Amino acid sequence: MQELRVGILGFGVVGRGVVDLLLTQGELLRQRTGMAIRLRRIATRTPGRDRGLSLGDIELTDDLQRVVAADDIDVVVELMGGLQPARSAIEEALQSGKDVVTANKALLATYGHELVPLALAQHRELLFEAAVAGAIPIIKVLRESLAANRIDQLYGILNGTCNYILTEMREQGSSFADVLRDAQAKGFAEADPSFDIDGIDAAHKLAILAAISFGTFPALSQIHIEGIRHVADIDIQWATEMGYRIKLLGIAKQDAGGVELRIQPTLVPVGSMVASVEGVHNAVFVRGHAAGTTMYYGRGAGEAPTASAVVGDLVEIARSRRAGCSGRVAPFSVMPEYIKRFPVRETDEWRGEYYLRLAVADRPGVLAEVTQVLAKQQISIDAIHQKGRSAVLAVPLIMVTHATTERQIRLALAEMEQLDAVQETPRFIRIEPNVA
Repeated sequence: MQELRVGILGFGVVGRGVVDLLLTQGELLRQRTGMAIRLRRIATRTPGRDRGLSLGDIELTDDLQRVVAADDIDVVVELMGGLQPARSAIEEALQSGKDVVTANKALLATYGHELVPLALAQHRELLFEAAVAGAIPIIKVLRESLAANRIDQLYGILNGTCNYILTEMREQGSSFADVLRDAQAKGFAEADPSFDIDGIDAAHKLAILAAISFGTFPALSQIHIEGIRHVADIDIQWATEMGYRIKLLGIAKQDAGGVELRIQPTLVPVGSMVASVEGVHNAVFVRGHAAGTTMYYGRGAGEAPTASAVVGDLVEIARSRRAGCSGRVAPFSVMPEYIKRFPVRETDEWRGEYYLRLAVADRPGVLAEVTQVLAKQQISIDAIHQKGRSAVLAVPLIMVTHATTERQIRLALAEMEQLDAVQETPRFIRIEPNVA
């Protein structure tokens, strides 16, 4: 029987999950590929650490070259994370005739435009299903199942940590800080959670999805990235009362005018499917011109879901090798010579509805001052909410606007902040009323 010889770089949480699947599901994988997928070697900084697995004759080493440059390895699985030495290792593996599987979203979002042409030039596979949304097969869907479609819009919940925090804030009525501490204690958030809660993780994933969907390589600097640090419990409460949920959404749109890319907290209708995605789960919605809107839902992170995606890529490579082919589908769907640079819209040009929150002194004439500022920017108000009275404390003033531009909103809030009656920095959250 033919054999696919695998070497792994990195033996952390995901690496352990991949090794466990390869050891326990070997017979199933043979039946599905007609090949034996054999793990030969693992490179790790801590080869002596006990992972609770019986590795048999699998070699552990702290030398990356024993995997990347070895003649007895067909596929390199990169699970180290970070930009270096992962980038150099993948480049060397491809140049030495090896296929590569990676879960490294940061590397692909930053250097995918260089790695993809290299893989194609070497006639090798570069697969990365595990880089976005864990066990959800969104990469394969975009590359293959929806290949006949012009993708007009893609949006979704791409970070389980943020979704867990926002879900718990609503269900428990707790503050952001309290829920974050709870998430860290339960292992849903890192000791330094900034990568997740500031939207960077989701932005890497959105860059990859946009590249496949639109045939372009957006720079991270072209993505508007806003995390959830400033979402307060009062925002959660008001959103619920008005019939919304707050979700951190990644949104990518394209039309004749260009591409819009953003990561930001968003109010979505409580009856929408995206509003029902709770806890650590992810979901991606894709709108194709022929297929319409389709939804993909599941566990977006963790040892087993991510390992499932990695091994799924190994299965694809095994099947291709057995059939005597490689590079059947370009890694980012479109061949490099057809990659285009679309204009990316500036945030000022975005148009939509907005939720505004101000903390104002409770005295006559305040509402008139605020609405006068909005009128100056030609912003029309859909609804105004205010509860509670206090002679000494600021009270919340909540407004929902009709469609306007983000430039007008920012100018209005900057002017409101200068009003004597406005006692805290005004906040706004985008509303997406038409999501599935």
